[in-house]
Amino acid sequence: MRTHLDRAITRLQSRLTDALDDERGDVPGWVLITLMTAGLVVVIWALAGPALADLFQQAISRVSGL
Repeated sequence: MRTHLDRAITRLQSRLTDALDDERGDVPGWVLITLMTAGLVVVIWALAGPALADLFQQAISRVSGL
C-alpha cells in the first residue's frame, strides 16, 4: 500500500511541476491582438486626426481670441 501511495504522489508532483513550468501561454494570440490593436489605432488616428487637429485649433482660437 505504501509504495502505491508513493508512486501516486510522485506522479502528481511530476504533473504539477510540468504544469507550473509551462510558461509559453498563448503567445501567437497575444501578438495578433497587439498587432490588430495597433492597426486600429493607426486607422482611427488617420481618419480622426485632421478633424481633431481642426477642433483643437478652433478651441485654442476661441480661448485666446486669435
